[in-house]
Amino acid sequence: MVGVSVRDNNVEKALRILKKKMQREGVFREMKLRRHYEKPSEKKLREKSESMRRSRKMDRKRRERDGF
Repeated sequence: MVGVSVRDNNVEKALRILKKKMQREGVFREMKLRRHYEKPSEKKLREKSESMRRSRKMDRKRRERDGF
C-alpha cells in the first residue's frame, strides 16, 4: 500500500510525492492495461516484446559501462 504523509499542510508536495511513488510501483501502467480486455495471445506478444526491449536496454547499458 502506497502512503504519503502531509507535512505543514503542503498538499501539493504530498501529491507530487504520491504520484512519483505510484509511477514507480507501476500503478498507472496497470490501470491503463486493465482498461480493456486483452486477449491471451496479445498479452503473450506484448510481454515478449517488453522482455526483448528490457534485454536490449540492459545490453546497451552494459556495453556503455564496459566501454565498448
